[in-house]
Amino acid sequence: MILIGIVSPALADSAPLAPQSKVRMTVVQWSSSKSQYERWDAISGEYTVSDTNALILPFIGRVPVGSMDVSDLADEIAKRFQEKISLVQRPTVTLEVIEYPPIYVTGAVSRPGEYKFYPGLTVLQSLTMSGGPRRAASQQHVQTINLKGELQEIEQTLLRHSAKLARLRAEMAGTADITFDQPSGADQQYAAAIFDQERVINRTRANALERQSKAFMELGDLLNTEVDTLKEKLQGAEANVKSVEDQLNGVRNLVEQGLAITSRQLELERLLTAYRADRLDILTAMMRARQGISEARRNLEGLHDTRRSEVASELQSEQANFDQLKMKRETTQKLLIENLLDDDGSQRTGEDLPLSFTVSRRKDEQITQFIASETTTLVPGDVVKVTQPLLSSGSFGATRVPTPETGTAPDQASQ
Repeated sequence: MILIGIVSPALADSAPLAPQSKVRMTVVQWSSSKSQYERWDAISGEYTVSDTNALILPFIGRVPVGSMDVSDLADEIAKRFQEKISLVQRPTVTLEVIEYPPIYVTGAVSRPGEYKFYPGLTVLQSLTMSGGPRRAASQQHVQTINLKGELQEIEQTLLRHSAKLARLRAEMAGTADITFDQPSGADQQYAAAIFDQERVINRTRANALERQSKAFMELGDLLNTEVDTLKEKLQGAEANVKSVEDQLNGVRNLVEQGLAITSRQLELERLLTAYRADRLDILTAMMRARQGISEARRNLEGLHDTRRSEVASELQSEQANFDQLKMKRETTQKLLIENLLDDDGSQRTGEDLPLSFTVSRRKDEQITQFIASETTTLVPGDVVKVTQPLLSSGSFGATRVPTPETGTAPDQASQ
């Protein structure tokens, strides 16, 4: 019995991660004191492989992916965590691919565009996903309009992300002025509105941080004033204790000589005990006030550290989204150009010939092209160009067959 179209999880995990792949990382460590695994929630989460083929992770920074599969990359991350934090026992790191970079289908298909990738996807399956061969010139024109609209939407989204990145960088630097990159060819009025929104957000966040900081500083000043007041009260309590102690010593001598009654001595002893208790209460209140001053100072410092950590995390996420959008814009531009070249307004005449396929693949920062067949297995980020040559009614036997820009190696078409 033969199973077609099924890819084992082991095969998917053994494939190298392509740029813009999204993974879910879980980090746990065995706790001997609790006899259980503890999850590192501050580090675990979803991450995206950057355009430079690396994962940017908290604490350990940039981890190059290279040709490592998910298992090898998880081992490398665990090793780096152990070395960075100086752990005796290496933590357990698991990686799960939750989203691959899409593939793109263009040319003589009904619905050219971006499609979800899954392991084992073939050229024929991508053709089916894109609606099969193009049947009418009107559909091609509609796709051209859709791609233009999608490209315009991507440009506007890139502008918003760029403005937000500029604002986050200003927050990280602690500056009130934001330097925006002026986009070329963009709607200046729309860009000005986006920039004004980011300035308002920046001022609002800065004011909120200033108010919280001021509250902690005022609390510290109030507690310092309380300490000064308690110091004065402590001096009075010390004087009372000293005065009663002197009186008690004199009365004790008189009682021993029979010149004073015992009740007077007892009265002074009770008064001395009360004054000493007051002094102890004042000292306790001073200790509480000083503890409150230290706590307010720590909260003030932690407030700024927490804000910087939040901004850094937001900046990292925003940069990943920005890079992904730039790649999507580049691909959409290529799809639009290919669509415009194919959309020449001519009507189909004659007899359809078999489809031909050309795959553009990014590898080692270079794009290569090769002739593919229906059974060629695709990888994330591939661009499949479908060409349908026609027999011209004007010259019988002549065919219009496009040639790829680069040569074809026999082993490439079988990848």
